[in-house]
Amino acid sequence: MQPKVITPEFFHRALKDVTNKKDLPALPKVRFTSYHEGLSAQIMHIGPYSEEGPTIQKLHAFIKENGYTCAGRHHEIYLSDPRRTAPSKLKTVIRQPVHAQSARIEP
Repeated sequence: MQPKVITPEFFHRALKDVTNKKDLPALPKVRFTSYHEGLSAQIMHIGPYSEEGPTIQKLHAFIKENGYTCAGRHHEIYLSDPRRTAPSKLKTVIRQPVHAQSARIEP
C-alpha cells in the first residue's frame, strides 16, 4: 500500500529522476500497479525468496481445503530490506486472490 500522495505522476517523475542519476539495469522493469483483488488468502514466508515454493504450496492447499479456488496470480509484499537482512530472516507476505465456492470459513 502506498500513501495517497504516491500517484502515477509522482511515480513517473521519481522514476525519471532516478534514471537520470543511476544506471540500474532493472529500473525499466519497475512499475506502478493497483491491485483490486477482493477476497484473498495470505501467508507469511520467512526465509530466502528462492525457498518460497513450499510456502506457496501450503497456501494453495489451504485454499483448496476450505472450498476456494485461486483467482489469478499471487503477489508478494516484501517486508524486509534484502540489503540489510540475512536471507534466513527475510519476511514476505504472499497473497493469493480467491473465488469462494462452498467455503467453510467466513471472509
